Amino acid sequence: MRQIINEENIVASNKGRAYFALLGYHFNPDDITRLLGIEPTTVNAAGAYSGLDKPVISSWELSSETLTGEVDVFALTDGLVKQLEPIKEKIVEVCKSHNLSPRLGVALTLSIDKGEASPEVGFGARTIRFLADTGAFIEVENRLSERI
Repeated sequence: MRQIINEENIVASNKGRAYFALLGYHFNPDDITRLLGIEPTTVNAAGAYSGLDKPVISSWELSSETLTGEVDVFALTDGLVKQLEPIKEKIVEVCKSHNLSPRLGVALTLSIDKGEASPEVGFGARTIRFLADTGAFIEVENRLSERI
């Protein structure tokens, strides 16, 4: 028996990643890397080179890998927090000294396949304690996958 695949029905799986970001105006992410002693996954230094008349945000971000298929938000955020806990006090200090806004984010691309379950979004006690100690807030981004 031959299976016929209709390309219109092929959809992408769930994808997700967790990240911790520091955002602010007119700061150089390289300074934050030096002060924290940890290499970020990505940076945006646009604000470091903008004039004071047009504030532009810079960012420093540490991200987990992007998982495909079964996305465990609890495990993603817990793993990220375990990396950051040893420098928690340094994070608090640089946020004060550079007027930065800390955030823990989850970026999800959800499958439009009705047979695939959406990931549960939640945070464990360790993550919540870290967020409270650093003054960080939570950001959850949801997008729907496209047909592939």
